[in-house]
This record gives sequence, structure tokens and C-alpha cells, in this order.
Amino acid sequence: MALTPRRRRAVTGLAALAATLVAAVPLPASPAGAAIRDGVTFYTPRPDHGAVTQIARLTATGHFRQAARLAEMVRTPQAVWVTGGSGHALTQSVKAEVSRAAGKKTLPVLVAYNIPFRDCSQYSAGGAASVADYQAWIDAFAAGIGNREAAVLLEPDGLGIIPWYTTINGAQEWCQPAEADPATAAADRFAMLNYAVDALAALPRTSVYLDGTHSAWLGVGDIADRLVKAGVERADGFFLNVSNYETTERQLKFGTWIAKCVYYGTAGPEWARGHFDWCASQYYPADPADFSTWGRTDAWYAENVGDVPADRLAHFVVDTSRNGQGPWTPPAGVTWPDPQTWCNPPDRGLGLRPTTATGEPLADAFLWVKTPGQSDGQCDRGTGTGHDPARGGIADPAAGAWFPEQALELVTYANPPLR
Repeated sequence: MALTPRRRRAVTGLAALAATLVAAVPLPASPAGAAIRDGVTFYTPRPDHGAVTQIARLTATGHFRQAARLAEMVRTPQAVWVTGGSGHALTQSVKAEVSRAAGKKTLPVLVAYNIPFRDCSQYSAGGAASVADYQAWIDAFAAGIGNREAAVLLEPDGLGIIPWYTTINGAQEWCQPAEADPATAAADRFAMLNYAVDALAALPRTSVYLDGTHSAWLGVGDIADRLVKAGVERADGFFLNVSNYETTERQLKFGTWIAKCVYYGTAGPEWARGHFDWCASQYYPADPADFSTWGRTDAWYAENVGDVPADRLAHFVVDTSRNGQGPWTPPAGVTWPDPQTWCNPPDRGLGLRPTTATGEPLADAFLWVKTPGQSDGQCDRGTGTGHDPARGGIADPAAGAWFPEQALELVTYANPPLR
């Protein structure tokens, strides 16, 4: 299914879901509209109370440079996470945030994070209780935005972790919550995301991006297939690396491949329609561990997709909030059952500052999506102890709570450096 302008809604609701869950049918290609305005200034929300407290304590104890760096970090534009609430109260909360952003002539980045079985009972578990509850939540969320300008990142991990899902390769996903119906859980996930895409994309000044995972997770064909099922052709694109640490360089390659794979499987040669599994990826012919081999995958897309204009392809944004030092490699010789390299890895740094000047035609923006300084969860590297052996055996703060030690690491190892 070829990408069409998000704001021209030819297919909605159940018809859209049906269209994405069957073999792709080509539509006439048309240029996609601009998603995030070039040169826009992004919104800086109120800082986490833990950050304010930490800055005050550092100042009071004479640690002025650390305090200044943390202050610079919290003054940098960041996303606003909306993780619960309901009805009028939710609408008013979202309205207040986008109104503050409008008053500052800035663009708010809102993260909608409340889908049922969110994070599949891991550190950030939670979410709405049912499909109907989620649809009502999305309606209230959208009502809060109204005619104001906003960029919405829809459900991080929402496509990377799908309950009771069978992948494009026929494998059963590990996420199998007992409370979910195995017969309907995956279809419900796609139905909810399609509903959310249509509700949010109907707003006149809202851009919408779906979960594209990151380059060390799903293969290109797998995530392209999931994105099409979730309605990416009616959204502005997808987001990468949210709450993770993978390098920007790799995300730019990965995102470009996903966009071209979506095109290949929906608007490419007739014999390729629906065959996202044929797409080259970071796993083949490239070697995921050797970036120098990623040109092999570039060559596959050059041969099989060619030079498709950027306005015919899905666009993407990248979370650069904590990837300044790239992903963490555990020390040699450790024997932890699960290294949890994504969970509060030590000695990471802030990454590129939010901007629309990405240098890549498909990359709409670099954003700080995960709030830097907030914990990923109570990581224990699979030991079951509740204590983090990678950090001297401390008990990490709960997911979303302020983590002073990590905050200092992020500003110390920032790349580019802070002042």
C-alpha cells in the first residue's frame, strides 16, 4: 500500500484495519505532507522534581559545575509522557501542556503510553484495561490537543512487544500474559493502534509516529510488516531508539531501510507485495556487529528499491537523549543471567540535542524522548535480587523515578559535551 498524505483520510476505522491485515493492495502514490516543521523549536516541559532537588543540593554543597550541567540538561527540550488518567481530567491535563507550548511558540512532543499490556508486565507495566477503555483514553487525549500543534509518539514498545503475536517468520513472541486472550490479543493491539492513528491524525496540526523499535532489536522486514499492520501509511512515520542507547548513525541507516522496506512491500514490484520478509536488514546481508558491512544492505535497497523520492517514503524521528556513548557492553567475564543492557547501563551520556537539522531527508528530527535522569527500572541483571550488580549492588529506582547517579553520568559523558 503506497504512502498517501496523512491528512487525506481515504480509509479509516475497521476498513483500515482489514486493509492492513491482508496482503497489501497498491494505491496510487502521492507525496506525503511535512510531518514536523523544519526549524521548529521544541517544547521544554517543567523539570522532574527530582532534578530540581538534585540541582539545589549540588549548589548548596559547592558542586557548581555539576549543578550547571544538570540545569542545562533539564532546560533542553524533552518529550512529555502521558501514561494514564481518563476523561475530562486527562483532556485538561493534555490541553494545559500543549497550551503552555503554544504560549512559548514551541512544538510539544507528547508520548502516548497507555496501551493494554504495556511493556508486557516488565518494569513499565500498566496501561488501559480493555480495547474500549483505550479508545476512550485516546479520544480524551486527542481532545486535549485539539487544534493546537503537537507531535505524538504513539506507544513506545507498542509494536516491538505484542502479546501473543506470531512474527513474520512464524515464531511465537515471548510476551504471553495469562490475562490476555491468545486468540485476539495481537489483533486487538493492531486495532487499537489503527484507531489511535486515525483519531490523532484527524487533528489538523498533529503529526503522528508509530513504534519502529531500534537497530539492535527487530529486523527490518519484521518491523516494516508490523508498521503497515498498525497503519503507518496514514501516519507521518515512525520513531526509533526510544528509551534506548543505540547510536544515531545506526538509527539513520535502520530507519531508511525500514522506510524502503515498507515501500518495497506495498508499492514495489507486484511480485514483492506483502513480502516484507524478503527485505535486507541489519542482520543480513549485513553483520549487526560490524558497521562496516552495513553497506551491503544499502546495496540491496539500491538494487531492489532504487531512488524513491523522500516524499514517497515513511519518515522517522530518533531519540538521542541518552545515546551519546552508544550502547553498553557488560564487563568481560560477568555471569549475570540477563545483562539487561537497556536498563540503567552505567557511564552513558546525553546525545545530540533536539533539532530538525538531521542531514537526512527521511529523518524529521532528533528528539529527547526518554526523560534523561529518569530510571529505566529496578534492574537486577536477571539475578532476581532486586539489586543491580552493574552498579555495586544498589537498588535502582523504579521506572520513571529520578536516578541522581545516572543523571550525573549522563551530563558527565554527554556527546557533544555540555558547557
